[in-house]
Amino acid sequence: MAQEEIGGKKYVVRLSAEERTQLESMLNKGKHSAKTLVKARILLKADVSEAGEGMSDGEIIEQLETSVSMVYRVRKQLVEEGFDAVLTRKQHSRPAVPRIFDGEKEAKLVALSCSAPPEGYARWTLRLLERKVVELAIVDTASDRTIGRVLKKHLLQPHRKEQWVIPPHADAAFVAAMEDVLEVYRRPHDPLLPVVCLDEATKQPMKETRAPMPMQPGQPQRVDYEYERNGTASIFMIFAPLEGKRDAIVTERHTAIDYAHALEHIADVMFPQATKIVLVQDNLNTHKSASLYQAFAPEKARRLTERFEWHHTPKHGSWLDMAESELSVLSSQCLARRTRDTESLRAEVAAWVADRNTHEAKADWQFTTADARIKLKSLYPTFPVQNG
Repeated sequence: MAQEEIGGKKYVVRLSAEERTQLESMLNKGKHSAKTLVKARILLKADVSEAGEGMSDGEIIEQLETSVSMVYRVRKQLVEEGFDAVLTRKQHSRPAVPRIFDGEKEAKLVALSCSAPPEGYARWTLRLLERKVVELAIVDTASDRTIGRVLKKHLLQPHRKEQWVIPPHADAAFVAAMEDVLEVYRRPHDPLLPVVCLDEATKQPMKETRAPMPMQPGQPQRVDYEYERNGTASIFMIFAPLEGKRDAIVTERHTAIDYAHALEHIADVMFPQATKIVLVQDNLNTHKSASLYQAFAPEKARRLTERFEWHHTPKHGSWLDMAESELSVLSSQCLARRTRDTESLRAEVAAWVADRNTHEAKADWQFTTADARIKLKSLYPTFPVQNG
């Protein structure tokens, strides 16, 4: 109940016992919206009945930390519209807005965004799609924001592109080399037969033309966009995953001779006691025993050749070489910066190798031949079913 004026005050709140009970029950349960609960508290504190507190607006505002307008609106709504209206949210009728892209039009937009962009454009943009859907009479009009929502719904990102090693389809040579490497990775650890993975990467030494500005609170490190190239360098990554041991040889060139010296380092420095070194590497043209004969006398070349058991990853299958993963770690942890010259690069890489070896960081290869025959089934040749 409410009364319009008492003692000169407009919109006076006077609640019945049932109304107070209903409000107190709402507050105890706490299942209504925060705004509705605030209104309930205002009514209880403004109630001038015998059971009420009869507070002034100022007292209510101070205790509930609400606004003058809020208290005024609650009082007014109670008097003019009734008790239920205060606690019930008004329903505003809105006309239904027709969808710009129904199922068929949405499918056409998805197909368009997955197609090649128009000549002269490297990729689709929202504005370009906005124009094209109108030109193709898919819709009469559409904003780039509407198109963006449709693309987001279908997890489409036309602005992104990933580089991927795409394997051949149904290639017997690929699966033969892949399974050969996977079977090597299944072998138990044997110190006399260490598995060693080898891979290479290039790095461009670059001098700073201006001294970088160090990082400060609220400001990242700043480097000048100009730099000076200072030669080239190659990194041979040698990784024994079961030993948790690696080494990285930095050279100025990437030739068969450099590769041969890397093999010599593996055989005579890293694993001199091994009876056989199981070598896994990609199929680069220099990754052959012939490189040893280019670098050393025949006797030494033959000795080194027989120290190794040779295994090659398939073409487009370099991901099977665990040394490639180790190079990725090196790149992110050590090489993601400018290095002024080859000697500095050699020192930084050596420090990284020493730290990794101290912690004996190993690799736990889980992908097996059985997994490959299921997950990479399309790479295997198929055969017609023979009856009888």
